[in-house]
This record gives sequence, structure tokens and C-alpha cells, in this order.
Amino acid sequence: MNSSRSDAHIFALRVYYEDTDAGGIVYYANYLRFAERARTEYLRMVVADDQSLLAEDGIAFTVRQCSVDYMSPAFLDDPLEVHTRFLEVRGASLRAEQVVKRKMDELVRLTVRLACIGDDGRPRRMPAALRSALSSSLNS
Repeated sequence: MNSSRSDAHIFALRVYYEDTDAGGIVYYANYLRFAERARTEYLRMVVADDQSLLAEDGIAFTVRQCSVDYMSPAFLDDPLEVHTRFLEVRGASLRAEQVVKRKMDELVRLTVRLACIGDDGRPRRMPAALRSALSSSLNS
């Protein structure tokens, strides 16, 4: 999948000292944090924020599966972008592709499956309106 396309949601950030190890290189687990922030903002733009989903629909999204390919490091003070695209929406889950970039260089590529859960923590089908809104955001 080519995430440099203009149909991806783009979340900009900068690497701070707290994101790095002693050598000024971004600690590998922090890319998961960057991706989480970007997905949250994309979901907020498409449907609603996490608190509204829980309060109004009694649901939340949780990471069910994540695959990460680390290709090149990011460094202290680097401006980065996380490009997020939803690839698939199912009854109780959705799949996203996320690419962390520095300018045009792909640094990290993630494929994430999110599961929809109820306020009891058990799997739950997405309400039809939510599924429809997410489906309309699919980038083919």
C-alpha cells in the first residue's frame, strides 16, 4: 500500500528528548504512541472522540493486533508525520495502515487491527451508523 497518497490522514509531530534513548534516537516503543495519537485524531475527525463513543454508544476501540516494520530511525528534534489510512471495516473491527515519515522517507510502517468492545470489555459489533461513517472514510 502506498501511504504517500493524498488520501491519508496526516498527523504532524516533533521528536522530543523524552521520546529518545541516550543516543538521541527514538525508542522503538514510542512509534506505537505516535501511531495511537494519529489514529485517535483520525477517528475523532471521522466519527467522534473516545469519550463520546463510550458515553453515547457504550463502545471503545482497542488494539487487537499490530505488526511493525522498523526501516530507519528518527532522531531528536526531527519533524515527523504519521500517515493513517483505514483499509477495512468489519462488523466489530477495523484495520489501518500507518506510516511514520520524515519528509518523504518512510521510517516505520504499522498495520493495526482494532477491535470494538463494549463498556464491559467484551467484543461488540459497531453500531450501523458508526460502521457506515468509518466505511465512507476507506481509502481504496
